[in-house]
Amino acid sequence: MIDDDAVSLDNLQRQILFGTGDVGRAKAEVAAGAVARLNPDVRFEARQARLDAANVAGLVAGADLILDGSDNFATRLIVSDHATAAHIPLVAAAIGQFQAQIGTFRGWRADEPCYRCFVGDAFDAEDCDSCSELGVLGAMAGIAGSLAALESIRALTGFGADPAGKLHIFDGLVPAMRTIRIVKDPACNGCGNQPPT
Repeated sequence: MIDDDAVSLDNLQRQILFGTGDVGRAKAEVAAGAVARLNPDVRFEARQARLDAANVAGLVAGADLILDGSDNFATRLIVSDHATAAHIPLVAAAIGQFQAQIGTFRGWRADEPCYRCFVGDAFDAEDCDSCSELGVLGAMAGIAGSLAALESIRALTGFGADPAGKLHIFDGLVPAMRTIRIVKDPACNGCGNQPPT
């Protein structure tokens, strides 16, 4: 787990791993303790760091899969570009007020897109609404997290239909889920210049 943030009171309604006694503590440290209490035989590496282009390779070295739940495009695109270059499957999960999106990406493959094929060269505009301004329904984080965990297990073990290149969108207002296919963009800055495997 890679996270440089500390637990804050406004996290608690959507990040149920933490409690009021954890406010101010490092999220990575609290998560490591929670996993150890659940199952002391699980190896959990907590990295209290801000992931960026300079340290991504070292932080995810040896990973069989990357599950990205970051809250900004800059980090998501760094993760996607590295996952594509290093041939590591990526499961990306995101939430908005009442929507969750979960996708699995293997952009190094000739017929599969990377995350950047989906969002392009997206950026975090200064006038863009944020979760802290609009709010996030805590249950949406739970739905996205559970679906991302399911897709991660599927990507690692290979049960069921291959999820790569599909984006699952859950609409909490209806509620309903739909799946769309994302096509590989030959001009993509993340995978368009990758030699296919």
